[in-house]
Amino acid sequence: MDVRWRQVADVLTRYSTALQPGERVMIAMQEIDSYPLAQALYAACIEAGALPQVQFHADSMKQSLLRQGDARQVGWLPEIEAYGMEWADVYFGLRALASAPALTGIPAEAIARHQAAQGRVSALRWQKTRWCLTRVPSPALARQAGIDLAALREMFFAACLLDYEALSRRWQAQAEKLRGSRTARIVAGEETDLSFSVAGRDWCVFAGKINMPDGEIYTAPVNATVNGRIHFEQPAIFGGVVLPDIRLAWRDGQLIHASATANQDYLRRILATDAGASKLGEFAFGLNPCLDVFCRDILYDEKIGGTVHIALGRAYPECGGTNVSSIHWDLVKDMRAGGTVLVDGRTVLADGALQI
Repeated sequence: MDVRWRQVADVLTRYSTALQPGERVMIAMQEIDSYPLAQALYAACIEAGALPQVQFHADSMKQSLLRQGDARQVGWLPEIEAYGMEWADVYFGLRALASAPALTGIPAEAIARHQAAQGRVSALRWQKTRWCLTRVPSPALARQAGIDLAALREMFFAACLLDYEALSRRWQAQAEKLRGSRTARIVAGEETDLSFSVAGRDWCVFAGKINMPDGEIYTAPVNATVNGRIHFEQPAIFGGVVLPDIRLAWRDGQLIHASATANQDYLRRILATDAGASKLGEFAFGLNPCLDVFCRDILYDEKIGGTVHIALGRAYPECGGTNVSSIHWDLVKDMRAGGTVLVDGRTVLADGALQI
């Protein structure tokens, strides 16, 4: 086995979660391609004196549920899933992709109902555990990204095995320069000009603690101040459904336009999940210098250096966000080919390069 799997496992246990002897650990495998990292992570947990437990999920099982299950089954939150978040001190989500999204023909209502139930599990994970999510390279993800598996693995290992302690110090210094600011504006091309207040909100850093690979500076917009429009050229994926060319617009915090060139009904259902689903919960800069290829996977794409993203739904309370929702859906915009972010009227990102 490639020794780098164990190196990533050591980063996850020692740096990301600071795992301690006696702590209970849930290792959630998704797809068999996550096994090399699960095996390495299990061994690292044992060596740390922790108590690991492994569970397994597969998209083929979810497809059976969504195609054959009734409304009660599709919207069911398994009690053991909720209990697992109460039981675990530390949660590792090892997510691989077995095949391209294969949810064609499944009613949008069923997918949205299932996603809402899974959102409640995610909320429990946030509240109850120290956690870290990792998207593990797989042949299907490589095909989705349009690169070969060896290249994807090299990008993954390079992005995970950075010196996150040093990067955290650098990114914290950059975030400090943004603290106390009042306004932010994203401008790119003819279809993106979005502004909002960040007054009273903190700017925080993700540096390998809850995602791996990682790299973000993020904040939470003041909801009632969001105005303008934004276009996402990269396809977005939610619950396995591809939504290309999303266009969104707000007036005084209220969503006034939402469109995609496919699966429009599904987009409407996502935005109607609950009262907070159509509001902005996050704005962030992607910072990872080793991620440079869009994989159509949010755990990679939102970290690409030179991008920005917004999230619909749940806000991060640590930066002062107040929006509540069962969803947190990140949408990524590539600024490397042209675009500007201004904070208090000052350019802080130009053509993908941070100016702070």
